[in-house]
Amino acid sequence: MNFKLIFNIIGLLLIIVGLLIFTGIPFSIYYQSDDIPALIISGLITSFSGLLIWFLTKKSDKKEIGKREGYLIVTGSWLVMSLFGSLPFMIHGSIPNFTDAFFETMSGFTTTGATILTNIEAMPYGLLFWRSLTQWLGGMGIIVLSLAILPILGIGGMQLFMAEVPGPTKDKVHPRVRETAKRLWGIYFILTIAETILLLVGGMNLFDAITHSFTTMATGGFSPKNSSIAFYSSPFIHYVIILFMFFAGMNFTLHYYALHRNFSFLKNNNEFRFYVAIIIIATFFVMIIHLPHLDFHFEEAFRQSLFHVVSLSTTTGFVTSDFETWAPFSRMIFFTLLFVGGCAGSTGGSIKVIRHYLLFRNGFLELKRLIHPRAVIPVRINNKAVPPEIILNVQAFFIFYILLFLVGSIIMSILGVDFVTALGATATCLGNVGPGIGTVGPVNNFAHIPEAGKWILSFLMLLGRLELFTVIIIFSSYFWKK
Repeated sequence: MNFKLIFNIIGLLLIIVGLLIFTGIPFSIYYQSDDIPALIISGLITSFSGLLIWFLTKKSDKKEIGKREGYLIVTGSWLVMSLFGSLPFMIHGSIPNFTDAFFETMSGFTTTGATILTNIEAMPYGLLFWRSLTQWLGGMGIIVLSLAILPILGIGGMQLFMAEVPGPTKDKVHPRVRETAKRLWGIYFILTIAETILLLVGGMNLFDAITHSFTTMATGGFSPKNSSIAFYSSPFIHYVIILFMFFAGMNFTLHYYALHRNFSFLKNNNEFRFYVAIIIIATFFVMIIHLPHLDFHFEEAFRQSLFHVVSLSTTTGFVTSDFETWAPFSRMIFFTLLFVGGCAGSTGGSIKVIRHYLLFRNGFLELKRLIHPRAVIPVRINNKAVPPEIILNVQAFFIFYILLFLVGSIIMSILGVDFVTALGATATCLGNVGPGIGTVGPVNNFAHIPEAGKWILSFLMLLGRLELFTVIIIFSSYFWKK
């Protein structure tokens, strides 16, 4: 195990994070916030800590990163970034408790959107910007960002890409990982800019437009407003955010093809069609149930239903109303959507659409195999046979995911959290969604969760964001054997 290389890369990432903390200062100056010293001190501590780690390990053997090093770098980076990323909140005093500050920052970097803040609008603007920026960085993955510069240092990045990019398959839009990272971040940046412009046209101020674009494209859900998107009564703003939540839940390689005017995926990509079908069907049923409660105002019922279906299925977590007050059937659909997630290769969390598709296809084909036991009937995606090992991986992932959900819910109940809230908090943190059900619903927060519960939920956020196996494998004996 090349530990020098591991710490060298983590040190480099800390330098980047430290420099990015300073980006909130212009907003602090403009809005005359009192968080400038906290941002400066935090940025300096993080940058110099990273520089020291990098300097002490710079003579490490710059060789190709192995699988084990890749897993440790990704998991270690998320932990260290969340640790140092919580400094601005603690130094300023807006979140003086370390557990709460770490929970908020881990929620940011993992794009979960669960918050302990009871009055978000009382936060200074520099910290609010940093809070949103953590989600934007975590959305595509700061690890993928670093792939563009690691080759300069003579370090290959394929293992980092495999460990970080979400989903069971990693479509490379270019054979070189560095070029892949550049293209993914380029698309991510372009979509963020486009949404910012449209939100400005819709009447948002620049700060709100930027921060909401950050957290929309990251499918994170942090908002600088206490009432989230419900603060804005503009249907135009709602539809813009719906559109970009939908884009963020797509596989980003599809955006690459779309930019090159290749729209064949609209009819040929099984995962994308399944993704669209889930949204359409869920929206239809929710709207039919919700329509009578709005005096049969069709457009508003459609907009609210579509907004929450897209928000929860892509694990963004924005809300335009308190869906906890909606009909029980609607709430049941919303709870189910916490387990859906975006497409593979998107910034969404949870189980992912592609895994659901594979499980459904394999389940139906198993019935056919029972009738024709000697026939070879492979599962196909986009007219290509899926290797059996991927099917086994998906099945194992699903079992681990449900097991972690059950264990997490039980632990939260043991800590004194009521049954419904235990289910909602565990599902939303493991799925990186944000709002859950019970007392962690859309108009509530996680401030009342016991301190031990916040650490459990923080760990579940990390597990969910890094696709379970990246973290779990580190705790196995196989990982440490030569």
